[in-house]
Amino acid sequence: MDSPATTPFSTLIRTASHEQHTEAENSSFMSNMLGGRLAVAAYRRYTEQLWFVYQALEAAAPALLDDPVAGPFIRPELARTAQLERDLVHLGGTSWRDALTPLPSTTAYAARIEECARTWPAGYVAHHYTRYLGDLSGGQIIRGTAEKTWGFARKGDGVRFYVFEGITNPAAFKREYRALLDELPLDDLEKQQVIGECKRAFALNTAVFKELADEFPLSA
Repeated sequence: MDSPATTPFSTLIRTASHEQHTEAENSSFMSNMLGGRLAVAAYRRYTEQLWFVYQALEAAAPALLDDPVAGPFIRPELARTAQLERDLVHLGGTSWRDALTPLPSTTAYAARIEECARTWPAGYVAHHYTRYLGDLSGGQIIRGTAEKTWGFARKGDGVRFYVFEGITNPAAFKREYRALLDELPLDDLEKQQVIGECKRAFALNTAVFKELADEFPLSA
């Protein structure tokens, strides 16, 4: 069995956060949404929360472009804010911003991303990793469910957040991304701290799901 010293960091980070990742995936809100048991209003509310999270991630990106730790991960083809806004226009009309409110858990999530971006670039990478690699992977399941459940055009308005037009080969892109994780210029202590931040990111995401579940309970 490989020791931590020889195991690629991308493997360590994925394995160590597996439990938190599974908990987020299996939350009641996500299970109900993927099961087609929620109305489109729940999907819209979820998409609104994503907007706050990605605003935090992407507003911080320009200042980190030249950072030796976070800079290599800032890739324009990953940017999601414009796609989210197009989806929200489709879901809520041109005045979608008027009713836009973050859940308390979303505010906490975005604030933590902003804090890491300001003070700890490696922590920002932890949030970047949990979001964007998740979008390229499990996010595609959400897209397919949304298209089927609420009648969105395939890869069209309403699900553009999940469509990475600038990434023609997602599998190759994810391999390149994991290679960047493996090459992070961090000592072992900070790598463990990054793993801890990944777990925190999943926990913050799960907290959002819990509040959404409270807001959109299944009717008896």
